[in-house]
Amino acid sequence: MPLHIPTNPNLHIVFDLLAWGSAAALAAFLYRWRLREQAEIATRTGGLYVVALAIGAIAGAWAFGSWNTALSAVPHPSHSIAGALAGGIIAVELYKLARGIRGSTGAIWAGPLALGIAIGRLGCLFAGLGDETYGVPASVPWAVELGDGVPRHPVQLYESLAMLAFLAAYLVALGHRAAWTRTRAFYLFVLCYAAQRFCWEFLKPYPRLLGPLDVFQLLALAMILYALAFDARAGRTGELT
Repeated sequence: MPLHIPTNPNLHIVFDLLAWGSAAALAAFLYRWRLREQAEIATRTGGLYVVALAIGAIAGAWAFGSWNTALSAVPHPSHSIAGALAGGIIAVELYKLARGIRGSTGAIWAGPLALGIAIGRLGCLFAGLGDETYGVPASVPWAVELGDGVPRHPVQLYESLAMLAFLAAYLVALGHRAAWTRTRAFYLFVLCYAAQRFCWEFLKPYPRLLGPLDVFQLLALAMILYALAFDARAGRTGELT
């Protein structure tokens, strides 16, 4: 018997607010605990840095989300956290290139993003089928049922657990002052996020764009290449993030 999950679309808003609040609280804690220097590096990029980040994230969220749903039987606008992350990365990297800023400025965001996504995905789960992030039918013992009587892979939980695993490893390493938490944290977060997202997409009933791959898997591959390339550069130069 699959586990029945009581759903309500309004719960998505509740968990979104909880995700934003928790991420902000964690960012404040990390700043005081270990990342004061990294946060100050980010603030020296200028006020337009945050503007570029926000515009890129919003544009990416709706562009990639709507691209995916445009391929469905009933095209409609949509948004995506993967698109928001990719859009934010593109906008920030272009801004830094224009301003001549070297190195990454994302260390302060790695932990909060992981926590925010982990909590936000619970909102996707409890929002039910209308959220369109559910998994394909499954016979696994931990399958969930979202109101239509069909047991499904709880892909939202898979993503939450993956992000919590990254967050736990990150916090332990940060507590031990591991060098990568200062110089490569954001790139490793992107790598972890994109790799797990690529895997879980096989368990979603999204339309395929290129062979067996959907829009978000192609986007995940691009983010993996970005993370590997920029992480390698950070490892060579030792620049702070």
